[in-house]
Amino acid sequence: MPGIVGHLVSRGLEASSHHYHAAKAEVHTLELPAWGVGMLCATAVVFMVLMSAIRYTYGEVVATLTMIESTTETTYVRAAPNSDSDDPDAPLTETDKTNEKTALVEPEVLLVRPALITSKLRTTMKHLRARGGFLSRFRGLSLWLVYHFVAHQTHHLLMRFTGFSLIPSTITAVATVVLLGRLNLTWTHIVISEPSSKWWGLRIPDRKSWVKIAPATAVFALAEQLTVALPHGLYNAWNLNEYERNPSHIGEISEAERKMVVMQYFAVIALTLALAVLLVIPASVTLTRVQASMLSEEDEAIVPFDRSFGGKVEPEVVGGSGKLGILEAWKSFDWAARIRLMKLYGKIAAIQVVLTMMFVAIIGAELKLIMGDNPMMALNGLSETNGGWEIVAVPDGQ
Repeated sequence: MPGIVGHLVSRGLEASSHHYHAAKAEVHTLELPAWGVGMLCATAVVFMVLMSAIRYTYGEVVATLTMIESTTETTYVRAAPNSDSDDPDAPLTETDKTNEKTALVEPEVLLVRPALITSKLRTTMKHLRARGGFLSRFRGLSLWLVYHFVAHQTHHLLMRFTGFSLIPSTITAVATVVLLGRLNLTWTHIVISEPSSKWWGLRIPDRKSWVKIAPATAVFALAEQLTVALPHGLYNAWNLNEYERNPSHIGEISEAERKMVVMQYFAVIALTLALAVLLVIPASVTLTRVQASMLSEEDEAIVPFDRSFGGKVEPEVVGGSGKLGILEAWKSFDWAARIRLMKLYGKIAAIQVVLTMMFVAIIGAELKLIMGDNPMMALNGLSETNGGWEIVAVPDGQ
């Protein structure tokens, strides 16, 4: 499941979030009218639903299709008729009147490469709607939810035996992803194949497939955990979590120290992005392409892709492994495809930023309606106090 944000949030951050607990502090109360709380909650729910839909449709489904789609050049040979004759059936020869020799006319060869479906979001969504209707953008969603629920529970169960410290938590997170490799494999097959009436539980491959997919799954899970654990370790090594627990401490340090803290924050963010690009994305592409190479012959792919991956996949019936190797999976993903995938992630980030800005503006307008002309004054007062704060709904008239 290739959504980068999904991987880093749903499993990576979970693996390291148990090690650091802020001390209990005084909780301040912000009283708002019940209708105002309801309006804010409804807006938040709509925002989360839209963000989740964008993440799943574009970050999971479309990204998976982008990782596997390929096209092959089609050769067309058009025979050029004799230029001295208007007859299309004229022989493919011409006479050199000077030397009185006859020469063949060269036929015209055209190489045509079909446009990639996943080159644009619009063409991809149009293609999915044509194949499975509006809900095709959520293909595999039920299995995706089951997978993450089972992964969450399995991870917590394993940590009860290994402990919640960083290294054991990372190991159990990797083990969880590897153990559930067949579910992940089934999800990928559902996404990349034509719609089927068969329940996803009946599409889970046999146990032999787990052995085939386990190495690529382990590489991906390890890359995912490193992308979270390394920046998190740096974050705590610089003691940046202290300013998160007590924001007022930032005002107690010098200007030079404040600039250093800001630079450290940006360094952690930059490291996270760099690891995501250099580790998680290649590992995700590799896993997805290995999984695609194991698609059953009975399933028709929803986008064109070379099942043999340039002849690198040998069927089991002839003594081959029946799957693509890890190195071949990444090497066969050429630079044009890599650039196309990065553009997709850029578009997803842009959509999420615009949507977030829209909802921030909406929330601001709602707070002004609820709290009057200066809603930020009360919020700033709360933010300047130590501890947390909670919103309490007050019935109208009180």
